[in-house]
Amino acid sequence: MTKDRRVPLIVAVALFMENMDATVISTSLPAIAADIGTSPLALKLAVTSYLLSLAIFIPASGWTADRFGARTVFAAAIAVFVVGSIGCALATSLTEFVIARIIQGMGGAMMTPVGRLVLVRTISRRELVGAMVWVTFPALIGPVMGPPVGGFITTYFSWHWIFLINVPIGLAGILLVLRYIENIRAEAHERFDARGMVLAGLGVGGLSFGLSVLGLEYLPWPAVAALIGGGALASLAYVAHARRHPAPVLDLSLLKVSTFRASILGGFLFRVGVGAIPFLLPLLLQVGFKLTPFQSGLITFSSALGAMTMKAAITAILKRFGFRTVLTANALISSLFLAACATFTPGMPFALIIAVLLVGGFFRSLEFTSINTIAYADIEPKLMGRATALASVAQQLSLSMGVAIGALAVDLTVQFRQQPEITAADFPPAFILVAVISALAAIVFWRLPPDAGAELAARTPAATESSDQRVG
Repeated sequence: MTKDRRVPLIVAVALFMENMDATVISTSLPAIAADIGTSPLALKLAVTSYLLSLAIFIPASGWTADRFGARTVFAAAIAVFVVGSIGCALATSLTEFVIARIIQGMGGAMMTPVGRLVLVRTISRRELVGAMVWVTFPALIGPVMGPPVGGFITTYFSWHWIFLINVPIGLAGILLVLRYIENIRAEAHERFDARGMVLAGLGVGGLSFGLSVLGLEYLPWPAVAALIGGGALASLAYVAHARRHPAPVLDLSLLKVSTFRASILGGFLFRVGVGAIPFLLPLLLQVGFKLTPFQSGLITFSSALGAMTMKAAITAILKRFGFRTVLTANALISSLFLAACATFTPGMPFALIIAVLLVGGFFRSLEFTSINTIAYADIEPKLMGRATALASVAQQLSLSMGVAIGALAVDLTVQFRQQPEITAADFPPAFILVAVISALAAIVFWRLPPDAGAELAARTPAATESSDQRVG
């Protein structure tokens, strides 16, 4: 196996472990709560503390990788994640479990941005599209596989194995990282932006956590408002700080690069819709259709199968049509399949539901991979670390906002219909709303230059020019 295939596969396995672990415990909370002597409601802290830890520590990932080397930091991130997993399995109280989840989040916060950094620094630009497909899979497959896998392990084995299974995978990952990944680091070592880290952590953490619990009736509304308001104020303070600092922990000046800006802004809008699906769809199937968690998980997994089929086609599609056309048209196509979920009703043939999710997963995979790849089309090598950190923060916030908007839309519909409980009829407005938000990304992507990412798509100048004439 060549390096161009080996490195993406190593990164993908680690990221899959991290992405799935974010949702795998959702169906296992009652069993875990009974074992450690607490309530399932209180154990929701384990989910939110993990997400909060991710949001707070992601901003430091770029500087850390530049300072100590991507290989060293990536291997260390996997090790920290494994330690946190062992802590979860051994926890005997709520406090111990939450602390272990925070440790897991610290490791996970470094995995995603540093994993992308490993790719963009070790893979040639012409091979980056194919490599980025592997990194896209975990983000698409992990959230939909988590609930059914967690339910299966808890039902037929023990919830402890949800975390212990990470140990052999993590150890193998560390060995492969140390053997096959180069320890590339930045030539110039910049001073760490400690003040920026605090402000960014408070801003991203407050917004991400606040948006995650918005509409879930998990915290009193004044507390949620304080989290979101405090996060917004800290974010504004960070923006003012970043303008003065020569090497901010999150470099907002990168947004001046058109391709990176389109990836961040367009990707943010698109992920709002996609981020709502892992929350809305299982809830619809379990509450509206009265399916078991395992049954609903098997249905939602069809979208992951659709994502898998995209790998063989994405390079040819981008080479044929180019990034701007693919990103613009596919944002609209993917949004239509999101909106199609609004037609799901009890009694509808499961084959038709699976077909919609399968094809929709195919197009979402194409869009995700294209967004992740175009971000680095025009970024200088020395700024790659900063770019991956900023992209990961934007992704975390957009997914949290997707869940918040989806939950709020369902809640408002329930109140408007004045029903005592949630039914399947309360979900269509939410699916339509998030689909419209995702479709707005097409406006951002259409403003890209016609030849954006031509080198990444392996398009010759002649092919690009003729394609532009066809588009015009």
